[in-house]
Amino acid sequence: MKIKKAFEKDLETVKSITYTTIKAVYPHYYPTGAVDFFLKHHSDENIRRDIESGRVYLISDENGEIAGTVTIAENHINRLFVLPKYQGRGYGGELIRFAEEKIAEEYDNIEIDASFSAKSIYIRKGYKFAEYNLIKTDNGDFLCYDVMKKEL
Repeated sequence: MKIKKAFEKDLETVKSITYTTIKAVYPHYYPTGAVDFFLKHHSDENIRRDIESGRVYLISDENGEIAGTVTIAENHINRLFVLPKYQGRGYGGELIRFAEEKIAEEYDNIEIDASFSAKSIYIRKGYKFAEYNLIKTDNGDFLCYDVMKKEL
């Protein structure tokens, strides 16, 4: 596994990983309105802004194939997605470890918005519940998620 910083040329790769993972995993946990909200939230504009700010990273497998992505914004881990075919093989854990080390250089705690599908992973990594959030989506569905925190 190798982690590298994403650049403007990687925009479509980051978007593809994000959208592929959301479309494959989130419908099992969220209603259509919430899935659509996630897809809109991870727009080209938002991804581009994060890449230009130097906050986006990609992880590749031993053959150089990109397996996942993570975005770090101050002490917050964002947009952590691993392609479905790589899930359960340690890529997500490696991205979390990497993000935690980067954040620990400047902060003494970490926050992450935990989707239902990933919450148990963060609990196993030492994160604790901090806050519950509820967003009403365009078609009347609700997006529910927890903010999780970890002290370093």
